[in-house]
This record gives sequence, structure tokens and C-alpha cells, in this order.
Amino acid sequence: MFKQLQRIGAAIAMLTLSAILPASAAEGSFVGHVVHVSTNNLKVESDSNQTLSFILVPHFDQVFGFDGKTTYQMKRVHEGMFVRVFYDQHFMGMRHADKIILINHHHAKIGG
Repeated sequence: MFKQLQRIGAAIAMLTLSAILPASAAEGSFVGHVVHVSTNNLKVESDSNQTLSFILVPHFDQVFGFDGKTTYQMKRVHEGMFVRVFYDQHFMGMRHADKIILINHHHAKIGG
């Protein structure tokens, strides 16, 4: 019983420290064309043929136009579109999209 309480205490301490200390997870952005889009996943391929996959949280609503203010629904994102995806890897090392900027085929950002 005492060992179980120690383990629980250690787990609580680790969770508390992980919430207080800054995360060292990777953050970045990636530009390319969409090769797959679904309700929970987005796959983007760059001009150099590097492909990254991003997890989308349910009800993802961070899709923007050129100004960063005009919002679009996720249904606006289609295969073949050029996008810039801002992402991080805080949750178990998996890449998930934080924000998507829509770009047209000439690499000019899409307006409203």
C-alpha cells in the first residue's frame, strides 16, 4: 500500500513539473501542397518532396487567409492546395496543426 502511494505521489509530482516547466517539443511551419485531408489528418508535401502528416483536433477552426484574420472552414482545404501549416509536437511527439494559412498555386496568399 505504501509503495502504491509513493508511485502515485511521484506521478503527481512529475505531472506538476511537466505543467510548470517549459516544453522542449519541436515547433515550426511547413509549406507545400495538400496530398490528403480528412476530419482528423492533413498530409502536406513540399516542393522538395518531403511529406509531413499533421493531426487535426476535432472541430479544428484555425484556417486563415493571407491577412491572418480572415477565417475559413476546414472544408475549404482540398488536395492540391498550397498551404503553410504551423505545428508543434507537444502531445506524445505527434505533429499536430495549430494554424493553416491558405496559399494559391502561385505561392501568393489567398484573400477573402
